[in-house]
Amino acid sequence: MERKSFQLGDTVQMKKQHPCGSNEMEIIRMGMDIRIKCVGCKHSVLIPRAKFEKNMKKVLRSAEDSTES
Repeated sequence: MERKSFQLGDTVQMKKQHPCGSNEMEIIRMGMDIRIKCVGCKHSVLIPRAKFEKNMKKVLRSAEDSTES
């Protein structure tokens, strides 16, 4: 199985929605655990890396793309 690539500052789409209705999250901290912030309501959540990788669908906006333009 291919490992998903993501980095700090990326906006990702998750499989399940946040209670506010948005399923877009921004990665704001990386390590053994990953802190993500909901784009809709700005609430942040700390989850284990394995759970994050399982529940992440795809990267919507990469941090590299926003810094180049």
